[in-house]
Amino acid sequence: MNILVVKANDRPATEGVSSRMYETFMETMKEANGVNVSTYDVFAQDMPYLGQDLFNAFGKLQNGGELTDVEQRLLNAKQKAMDAISAADVVVFAFPLWNLTIPARLHTFIDYVYAAGFAFKYDAQGNLIQLMTDKKAIFLNARGGVYSTPEAASSEMAVNYMRNVFGGVFGMEIIDEVIIEGHNANPSKASEIIEEGLQKVAQVATKLALQTV
Repeated sequence: MNILVVKANDRPATEGVSSRMYETFMETMKEANGVNVSTYDVFAQDMPYLGQDLFNAFGKLQNGGELTDVEQRLLNAKQKAMDAISAADVVVFAFPLWNLTIPARLHTFIDYVYAAGFAFKYDAQGNLIQLMTDKKAIFLNARGGVYSTPEAASSEMAVNYMRNVFGGVFGMEIIDEVIIEGHNANPSKASEIIEEGLQKVAQVATKLALQTV
């Protein structure tokens, strides 16, 4: 089994809870047999934002034009992200809620792989066809506030967005989610909340490792 872990927080584990979730997952997976685990750190990669430069690059590829440096970097980054997803049986995302959504770097990674003919396509009637139904996804998310209540759920655009993209459009089976929330809103219980969540991360990793036996 090939597991790709997309790390989307550059804060040290002493400060970033989703960074601690990533480290807990990786530490637990060290004991797994028959599994290949790789990390795609979105903050360590060269990832120019998607925009007109990429569309210019596509046009030049068709017409034989010479690519600029940024155009070549975009094509390389996009291909690297697509190759990483293609090689994975399971994709694990460790990410925080920042300003009600995901970090811009993670969004750029999604922009690279959110491609017709790669992650999805349309049939002759215009119906969406999911192209990644053979892959599985796990979400490890941390958010300092509480967004699981009916009143706040609609404003949470991180986990909901990830579900809609990877489950809804791409067709991956979301096999596990661990969400640590409320540790900033309830500082007196922060250690307890975080520790309980990290134990769940370890359980998820252990369960995944057992599936490879």
